[in-house]
Amino acid sequence: ATWSGSQARAQDTPASDTTKTSDAEKLQQLNLQLENQFRTELDLLPIPLADTPAATAVDQHSRRGDLQMYLGLFGEAETSYRRMVELDPALDASHWRLGIACFFADHPKAGADQFEKYHSFDSVDRETGIWRYFCHYRASGKDIARKQLLRYDKDDRPPFREVYQLFQGTLTAEDVLKTASAASPATRPQRLFYSQLYVGLNASLEKDRTTAIKSLQQATLNEWPRNAGYGPRYMWHIGRLELNRLTPQPKTGN
Repeated sequence: ATWSGSQARAQDTPASDTTKTSDAEKLQQLNLQLENQFRTELDLLPIPLADTPAATAVDQHSRRGDLQMYLGLFGEAETSYRRMVELDPALDASHWRLGIACFFADHPKAGADQFEKYHSFDSVDRETGIWRYFCHYRASGKDIARKQLLRYDKDDRPPFREVYQLFQGTLTAEDVLKTASAASPATRPQRLFYSQLYVGLNASLEKDRTTAIKSLQQATLNEWPRNAGYGPRYMWHIGRLELNRLTPQPKTGN
């Protein structure tokens, strides 16, 4: 199973590569470029009105929510995503973006509830269990989060099985990354991205700032997710935003 977006989405434009700049400088330049782009798009995006047709309003709230997430406006994104569900309740169970917004907006219990709903919608995709674990970790700590891990009868695609085993305590972060690195050239970029992303996010929760920054920087420098479709690109932004939180970026002043 793969998370995907059925509504309008915020696109981003790849930044030009400068071979003589450091990785940190490249990411800083990229962040400044994206912030300017997304703020401009958000300013130009219509705000749904009372007489806006429901389908159009859902699409506009979806796009606003994505842009707000990409700008780190997590509370605003949560509100936009919730308005989508208010207009179309059928979206609720599959709305994984709402769960992620709740997590970053410091509403972890609501996020856990959202991923519980998603598990009823798709009982195979372990990204659901990963994010539910993160929400429980933030709300109640590691021990309780581990005890409340979702149970899966079927294996999901790698590396999510291995990431899940990290939370279960049967694999180390090094094991997860080593397994991804040993994948075939065709699948290695994808597996490395998700492994680095979730190892980094988990390390951040565990207050291991050094591991978190290293892993999230590797995930953010990976070219695969930005060209692989909506879901991977969205998760690329999540890694980028958490990396920015750990290594604050200069503001443009706009």
